[in-house]
Amino acid sequence: MATLPQLTLDFNRKIKLSNDGGELSSDTGEFFFREFDEKISFSEILAKHLNLKDERLYYFHSNENLLRQKIYQIIAGYSEDDAADQLTKDPVFTQIIGTDVLASQPSLSRFFKRFDSQSIEELNQANQELIDKAHQFRESKALIFDLDSTHSDTYGNQESAAYNAHYGTVGFHPLVVFDGVTGDFIKAKLRPGNVYTSNGVVDFIQPLVEHYNNKFPETTPFVRGGDSGFAVPALYDLCERESVYYVIRLKANANLQRIADELHPSLMTSDVTKTECYYEETLYQAKSWSKPRKVIIKSVRPAGELFFNHSFIVTNLVDAFSPKDIVLAYQKRGTMENYIKEAKNGFYLDKMNSHSFQVNEGKMMLSLLAYNLTNWLRTLCFPEEQKDYANRNNTDTDY
Repeated sequence: MATLPQLTLDFNRKIKLSNDGGELSSDTGEFFFREFDEKISFSEILAKHLNLKDERLYYFHSNENLLRQKIYQIIAGYSEDDAADQLTKDPVFTQIIGTDVLASQPSLSRFFKRFDSQSIEELNQANQELIDKAHQFRESKALIFDLDSTHSDTYGNQESAAYNAHYGTVGFHPLVVFDGVTGDFIKAKLRPGNVYTSNGVVDFIQPLVEHYNNKFPETTPFVRGGDSGFAVPALYDLCERESVYYVIRLKANANLQRIADELHPSLMTSDVTKTECYYEETLYQAKSWSKPRKVIIKSVRPAGELFFNHSFIVTNLVDAFSPKDIVLAYQKRGTMENYIKEAKNGFYLDKMNSHSFQVNEGKMMLSLLAYNLTNWLRTLCFPEEQKDYANRNNTDTDY
């Protein structure tokens, strides 16, 4: 006898959820993802943009089904392709994919080898189309491009893997951007491990800025650089040309240090037992800049210390924002660290286990899509107290 009422799902009217026994699976929660998938046309939009160089004459599993299977495996926590061999006749997965048996590990591995740079870009376009739908549904008036780079460790002789001195390990150095308001994973680009933080950042962000300015002119875009590695004059020029606000941390140098010291000389400390903190602004022009720009200076002298520590932010935010407001706006990018952790720990963004650089980028793209489907389900459908998981665990930067 059922202890719960039967619930018929719209995406497949043959499926009814109940608690009356039958074939068992530990992944029945996937049905809710599949139902949500149907509501927002997630798989349909991905299939529309999925164009692979497929030379197979005969096949049982379409590329669209292979894509869906891998994304749903990632969501369920099966990071490796060979997990499919244990799920081959799982009653949940077979219904979600719409096939009698799942594709095997060799079929999934061959599927990734059919990706090239063009097909990955087309999946990026599919992701953007889906993000646009979520943006319209939310009626968002603000958009924060939270830029950052991260690291993916590699093991073995993998194409373009290299030692990164900052992270002190061998791997890749992906560039990522999230929406700091919603947590949506907007875009990612896999890069060799030894490239500098800002390498390719203008080409990476420019299409996004132009897209949102054209499609959502009522939305105010805002670029927030992850650290001083993004202090690139070409990025400032792009934002100013496209009427986009930005806050980006600057590396300290002798000139900035001198200006800060003049504002708050360490010798004028009033009470060394108390922490002092000041927020100032000044106009400053580095040699590589085309013009002077507003720089925010945060000066902190911790209790018991004699000298101030100074940190710097370059911004084009207008005078309506005080120096302290601008620093606080920058500090909120700490949430970005949680988004990256969630993408890695929950969706295996950093699992780069193929020799081929192109295959690894394809795997990263599917992790991004799995993350977004989960984030949209949570932020668009969950009760209010459960929507903002990442922000409730926010940790500010050390700025």
